[in-house]
Amino acid sequence: MRPPSQMKLRSDPNFAAFRIGRRELVIHRDIASHGAEIVQKLGELASASEAGAGNRRSAFRLNLAGGLELFARRGRRGGMIGSILSDVYVGIAPRPLNELAVTVEAIRRGIPAAEPMGAMIEWIGPALYRGFFLTRAVRGMTLWEFLKTDDDPLVRSHVLGQARAAIDTMQNKGLFHADLNLHNLLVTQTRESFTVIIIDLDKARLFDAPLSAAMRRANAARLMRSARKLDPSGQFLDAAALAILQG
Repeated sequence: MRPPSQMKLRSDPNFAAFRIGRRELVIHRDIASHGAEIVQKLGELASASEAGAGNRRSAFRLNLAGGLELFARRGRRGGMIGSILSDVYVGIAPRPLNELAVTVEAIRRGIPAAEPMGAMIEWIGPALYRGFFLTRAVRGMTLWEFLKTDDDPLVRSHVLGQARAAIDTMQNKGLFHADLNLHNLLVTQTRESFTVIIIDLDKARLFDAPLSAAMRRANAARLMRSARKLDPSGQFLDAAALAILQG
């Protein structure tokens, strides 16, 4: 079962909730003074046609007053249903709010993830909404981007080991990532030190114990499918690299 913290984000004293018309914003109190500005900028993104970064071109950097930078991910559907509904979701328990609760708890448990800062829901009808998820801006690139740009074998092996360590921590701390892939592992660098954090927890589930062997196999299988799809010839991920990543 999921712990109560996953379902009770709004009672977290570090977050405040606002409603402006059809838009509902849950935001970290540290940046609450930027609430109106964030709602405005996210509203502009919701109606814009520009493509962002990331796997579904849904990630945007928000530059706010005072030099504050946030990372906003617009909810977008994949697969065949994405060609019909695009960014519209159905439900009374919006996924961005659930992701916010999951990520807050993941950070509390020591899982390496981007710092969650809020979420916004725009209701467009009964149980129909668009959503955004907000984190503090992080400089880095996805593991897939990193593997394509860094050809130093020692650095590559080190970063793959860091990715494996992040996944092990995630699983040992009870987080199941239903969409673990090379785009959802973010490589950051401080001077000569690399760190890998886990992002996009919108489909993740929290448990009160380490993941079972079956769940670990499911995570590993999803990650390997991603590697084979992105790099079918093994140009960037040879057998040795895959062995490190699989653990």
